[in-house]
Amino acid sequence: MDQVFRLTDGRQLSYSVSAATDGIPLIFLHGTPGNKAVLPVFEAKCKSRGVKLITIDRAGYGGSTRQKGRRVADVVDDIKQLTQHLSISKCLVAGWSGGGPHALACAARLPGCLAALLIASVGPSDADDLDFLSGQGEGNLQEFHAALQGEAKLREFCEAERPDMMGDAQSIMTAMASNLPEVDKAVILRDPDFGNYLSQSFREGLQVNCDGWIDDDLAFLQPWGFDVGENKTHVLLYQGSDDKMVPFAHGKWIAQHLPAGTAQLPLSPQ
Repeated sequence: MDQVFRLTDGRQLSYSVSAATDGIPLIFLHGTPGNKAVLPVFEAKCKSRGVKLITIDRAGYGGSTRQKGRRVADVVDDIKQLTQHLSISKCLVAGWSGGGPHALACAARLPGCLAALLIASVGPSDADDLDFLSGQGEGNLQEFHAALQGEAKLREFCEAERPDMMGDAQSIMTAMASNLPEVDKAVILRDPDFGNYLSQSFREGLQVNCDGWIDDDLAFLQPWGFDVGENKTHVLLYQGSDDKMVPFAHGKWIAQHLPAGTAQLPLSPQ
């Protein structure tokens, strides 16, 4: 069920609650770009395991008001207010791709966060021991080079990409072709549910403008506002060895810099 919550600074936060609505809460943070749409198989798995699934439109996406100049860590206060509104004292968090750093911020600073799942999480751009752009596809390189030139150049890039990103699965795959290994292209083509999920998520996330996408990218290219070493909860990372949008090195860096005993990275590069 889609709902809107007003934050203390007056912004709107659009969110949805689904699956086992009386179960343990899992807050899922979408990728970049994206929105609160839910992959059907994910919702079904949550329901079968007694998990209440909560998804949000991050600031600037879909039905959520922009928070210009936000840092990655700023999402924590939005989630904290939402959990208080929903009378949630303990929860799990998960983030995919651009949602990964935001989930990690919650793992470090959200009261009551029990554990976190990071799927193909972006790593920090300012780390001395991580080459942030190495291994990324041509489309990603163009995007982040635009972001490094400032908001105006990045907006120009995003607006040019927006029509195809708001299309069907085929147009999305065409727009992202340089960033997708063959295995990812095959999944998008053969799995209509996944293709439709991507299409819905991008379309609804970008329906008003590109503000959320722009603000995510700019936030990734500055200090996140928290230290990965602050984490005190268990973090499970899944990172694809062939990923050209978020290379394996990003997940490996996160796993290596989390406090000892808190991280698990199941996949190894082939």
